[in-house]
Amino acid sequence: MANPAFWKGKRVLLTGHTGFKGSWLALWLAEMGARVTGLSLVPETEPSLFNLLNGKPAAAEICDLRDRHAVAARVMLAKPEIVLHLGAQALVRAGYRDPIGTYETNVQGTAHLLDALRIASDVRSIVVVTTDKVYQNPETALPFVETDPLGGHDPYSASKAAAEVVTASYRASFFAARGIGLATARAGNVIGGGDWAEDRLIPDAVKAWGGGRSLMVRRPQAVRPWQHVLEPLNGYLMMAERLWDDPHFAQSLNFGPDHQAAATVASVLDKASMAFGGGEAVHGDGSDGPHEAGYLMLDSTRARDTLGYSPVWNLDETVTRTMAWYRGLAAGQSAADLCLADIGAFEAVRARPMRAAV
Repeated sequence: MANPAFWKGKRVLLTGHTGFKGSWLALWLAEMGARVTGLSLVPETEPSLFNLLNGKPAAAEICDLRDRHAVAARVMLAKPEIVLHLGAQALVRAGYRDPIGTYETNVQGTAHLLDALRIASDVRSIVVVTTDKVYQNPETALPFVETDPLGGHDPYSASKAAAEVVTASYRASFFAARGIGLATARAGNVIGGGDWAEDRLIPDAVKAWGGGRSLMVRRPQAVRPWQHVLEPLNGYLMMAERLWDDPHFAQSLNFGPDHQAAATVASVLDKASMAFGGGEAVHGDGSDGPHEAGYLMLDSTRARDTLGYSPVWNLDETVTRTMAWYRGLAAGQSAADLCLADIGAFEAVRARPMRAAV
């Protein structure tokens, strides 16, 4: 589990702090006493978790990763000791609509950030977050390990695989010689309160069911490594802590649930409907829309063996807490209180040992 004492007083640059995962992470870091500077575009959704948290606790810097000079200026001002790079165009279907913008943000934007950091004087630990979709996917129904070939059928997946290559190049060319830890983190499908992004299962379900409508589901039998948003964020924090003390640890790690937590879209929706208090879904046959992988699962054995990482909440707990968050917000509770309650409950649970891959 992430160590709160480690983060107290640390200067942290967090890209993507206005997004779903970034807003959760900024709040958690602030609770641990970190001095957070956020670098991101304005929130893309309304409502947004960032706005519901009143733009806090990060010192917000609105900046486009595609603007090389603006990124360099923000890095110079922030003087970060630790960098958590979550900023991205993060949606598969949006990548089909705007492939060039997706490559510019995810590949060139990562290069802009790393190039600014290679001359930063105080930086010591950098985690670049990619995705479970960086792997070539032959649909073998086997979990991916970190040594599997990178690929990407769609522009989003390919852009994240390319970001992995860019990161490895900067590590070998610049950061390793300076003793700066630089690693990539690959996480599975995250759910949790405060997500309103388009074309995501739980946000779409909440919007439909909250309005008394049935949810249209394109690929009900698609299998994904579902996990609460706090699970991979915990992994990113643990990785940054390790890199601080051991820059040679720099590598790529998967952060996903136990293998039995892999579940179809349909089964997750059944759990979500029960936790939400009802909601119907209309299942498609999988032919609608552009190509998306049918099966994705990560093997997190390396993270378990090297960091002591293991999931805290199983799928039932994850879905129940997610839907309770949205119900609580609708009932008038504050987003900050709901997030802090989940963070407190997460930290209070002793992580169970992860099973070895089978």
